[in-house]
Formats: sequence, structure tokens, C-alpha cells
Amino acid sequence: MDLRADRDFRHYLAARVVSLTGSLVSLVALPVLVYQLTGSSGWTAAVAATEAAPYLVFGLLAGAVADRVRRREMMVRLEVVTGLALASIPIAWYSGVLTATQVIVVGFVVQTCFVFFDAANFGALPTLVGKERLTSAFATLYAASTSIELFVPALAGLLVASLAPPAPLISVNVVTAVAAAVLIAGIRAPLSMPVRAKVDIATGLRFLWRNKVVRTLTLVGTTHAVAGGAWVAMLVPWADKVLGIAPSGDLRLAFLFSCWGLGGLAASRLVPVLSRRFGPARVTLGALPTSLACGGLVLASTYWLVALPAAMLWGAAHSTVVLNAITFRQQEIPAELQSRVNTTCRMLSWGIGQPVGAAVAGAVSVNWGPRGGLAIGLAVLALGVAAAWITPVLRRNA
Repeated sequence: MDLRADRDFRHYLAARVVSLTGSLVSLVALPVLVYQLTGSSGWTAAVAATEAAPYLVFGLLAGAVADRVRRREMMVRLEVVTGLALASIPIAWYSGVLTATQVIVVGFVVQTCFVFFDAANFGALPTLVGKERLTSAFATLYAASTSIELFVPALAGLLVASLAPPAPLISVNVVTAVAAAVLIAGIRAPLSMPVRAKVDIATGLRFLWRNKVVRTLTLVGTTHAVAGGAWVAMLVPWADKVLGIAPSGDLRLAFLFSCWGLGGLAASRLVPVLSRRFGPARVTLGALPTSLACGGLVLASTYWLVALPAAMLWGAAHSTVVLNAITFRQQEIPAELQSRVNTTCRMLSWGIGQPVGAAVAGAVSVNWGPRGGLAIGLAVLALGVAAAWITPVLRRNA
């Protein structure tokens, strides 16, 4: 059956688009909200750190749970919990009792729900569409997600800057979470298969360690995620203190939030072409130092008209590294280990790399400002670039 005529896939696609839209609104609103409440780059960095930490804490467990339970029910309940947690923020704001601590705790709860939801999604889509339509289904999802990621952060930044305080804006994510739960509940086809064997987390870990290509990509990718975490944590303070873009009342903030989305869209078109022409190993070896150089250009920028295109270039280079690494890794992982190994790799990058980058950048920024926070993230990335070139694994595959 054509995907466009598949009612269940349309429900699934709509649920993902709606859920992602709300999540991106919160991604913009939460750090701005904390910065407005505290005026501190350290507190703002804590938002990014606590949102990324659940992958480290729950990543392996989430994969095992998602393979044991009914995924539809699990995904619906997770969306409901997400909506309830987020609803507490506008309620507390209207009551005059909202604190930065509450925002950070809610961010941790919401991201924990996402970790388990993401683990369920690894198996839900292949079960829903079947192997013969899986490539087409992933392509459709990716195209929709890229479009949403391009426009929603900019629109949310525009609303925060010109119209709405960030706390009431969180209500958008409450509505989208409930809507996604209803759409998923309406899917008639099964999203999970009967469990025939004991779920073995150790097998995925052993493969990750023994396969030199996957291991190298994962370790280098973790250093790359550190730089990404530093960027997410320092974005609002850097815009304010270095570029003179205020966290409220300044429309340039909307353009800044859209930079990485534009870069990611360019990377999504560029990576398949580069991979076919040069191979994934050469793309990795070329994209990593390019990402480092673009990050250095951002660090050196002090004027917003220079900083915005620099950030866009860094977003394109960063996304090229990530997208190429995922494709390269999937080519190396056996079909029966895809979910476990990919969840583990994502746990290392999102659960270790990104929160460490955010936390360290926040700590450094207390004394050295947001540029110092960005610099420490780029220093870690430089170590990853050196490791990728020194280690012979990637060069042998180039």
C-alpha cells in the first residue's frame, strides 16, 4: 500500500510532526525563560545539561523496556505525562511562583519521557510499515522533521522576542503532547511484535566495543556532541552579552535560533551527494575539521551580521558530521542489533557528550563569559578531530 493511502502511517506521521513542533517550541522557550528568571549563563546551561542527562541515565533501560511492552500504550502514556509536566510551568507562572529550579526539573522529566518514547520508536515504525516500505517511510519522516526544525524555532524565537513571554508559550507544547497521544492511540495496526527471546543489552554493548569503525565513530561523535552541548547552553547568553541580542524584544533572536535549522537542511541535501562521491569515511574525516573551523568562526564573531551566517555554516558542518555518522554506522551494524547499538550510541552522545558540554560550558562561563564556554566545547571537539585522523580505522576505509 502506498504510504499516502495508509491511514495508520498518516496518523503516525501527524503524531511525530505535532510532537516535534511542541518540543521545538519548548527547546526555544525553556532556556530563554530560565535566563529571564536568573540572568545567569550558568543556570541557562543547566537547562541544556538536565535535558540531555536522561539519555545517560535511562538510555539502556529504555531500549530494553521498549522491546518488552506494548509500544502504542507506552508512547501514549509518555505523551500524556509530558503534557502534564509542561502544564505546571504556565500554571506556576500565572500564579507568580515559578522558579528556575522548577523549569529545570520539568525539562528533565520531559526529556526522560522522550528517551523512552524514542526507544519505542526505533521498533514501532518498522513494525508499522514493514521492511519493504521502511526506506520510504524514513525519508518521509525526515523530510517532514527537517521542515519543522527549520521554521518552528525561528517562529518561536519571534514570538518570545516580540509577542509572548516564554512561560505561556509552553502551553503550545502541552496541547501538542495531548494531540500526539490521541493520534497514536488511533493507530489500528500493531506497533510491537511478540517478544520471542530475552532482551540482551550486553550483546549490543559487546558489538559496539569490538567493531572498530562503530567504536571510533561513537567516541569521536561524543566529542562532537560536547561542542554541540556548549553551543546550546551558551546560545542565549552569547547572543545577549557578545552580540547585543536581548533575550526579549529583539527580533534578531528568531533568526539566530533558525541558523542551525537552515544549516541542517543544507546538510540533508549535501550528505547523500558527498557520501556517494567520496564515501562515508572520507566525509567523516573532512567534515569534522570543517565543523571545528566553523565553530571557531562563530567564536571569533562579535557582530550579529557576521555571527548569523557563521552559525549557519557551523550548523551545516555539524549536521553533516551527525547525518553521515548515522548512515556510516548503520552500514556496519547487523539488522538484529540496530536498535540496541543505535540507542547506546545515542546515549553516549546525548547522554554524555551534550550534557557534559553544556555543564562544562556553563561552569567556565561563570568566570570567562559565554565565549569561554563555547571555547571549551571547541577544545574538546579538537581532540576528537585529532583522534579521528590519528586512528587508522577511518583512513583505511577512506
